[in-house]
Amino acid sequence: MSTESSDPIWDAIRQEVLAEAEREPVLSSFLYGCVLNHHTLEDSLSFLLATKLESATIPAIALRELIDEAFQNDPAIREAIRADIQAVCSRDPACRGFSVPLLFFKGFHALQSYRVAHYYWTQGRETLALFMQSRISQVLAVDIHPAARIGKGILIDHATGLVVGETTVIGDNVSLFHEVTLGGTGKETGDRHPKIMNGVLISSGAKILGNIRIGEGAKVGAGSVVLHDVPPHTTVAGVPAKIVGKPRTDQPALEMDHSIGENGGQGE
Repeated sequence: MSTESSDPIWDAIRQEVLAEAEREPVLSSFLYGCVLNHHTLEDSLSFLLATKLESATIPAIALRELIDEAFQNDPAIREAIRADIQAVCSRDPACRGFSVPLLFFKGFHALQSYRVAHYYWTQGRETLALFMQSRISQVLAVDIHPAARIGKGILIDHATGLVVGETTVIGDNVSLFHEVTLGGTGKETGDRHPKIMNGVLISSGAKILGNIRIGEGAKVGAGSVVLHDVPPHTTVAGVPAKIVGKPRTDQPALEMDHSIGENGGQGE
């Protein structure tokens, strides 16, 4: 009888991890504890996240119950987990299998932890959501407000120093790098953070500030400071950022080409 499930990503993860356990016996306890002893991707992920985010005041077993509840009650989270794994594997050359982001990539861990915190924020349990945000920031050096709205197929590469403000909206198939800030411009209240449309690539260190719109398929160069709307399918760079060309593809987030000018798109 076949032992495969109806979840091809989970089946692939188990096959990869079983092979690694045979190649690296010293890691067999880790690999069995994180993956092979579990029946579903959600079970494995909730174990991993709970052990990372536990604290002296909330042990892993209590956190795991909370994470499991979110996974069970929100099918959109389960869909997003798989889309995010596929995004990492298809866009990051350092990813050598579906098991790699699950086991090792803190950008993936931070994103899925945010999804749990966001679930509790939408349930009116804001203090719990903020507690989880605080732990994610402390443990993983990624600060995503639980009220932010983030789509699926998201890659957060390297992740350290990423900041996403409360009223930020991020569409589908977006790629963000370390030290990106999606923030406000001061003490204004209300809707005050960026809106990132589908397919956008935001390179490392970029700062996008205020309630501005980064149009579909746009590209933001590394280290740029963006203070105004960016039209769809344009490349911006500089401090302050200006239009410098157009990406070579409709969704630069999928191509991961960070170059500007002749090698990175059509010049102005």
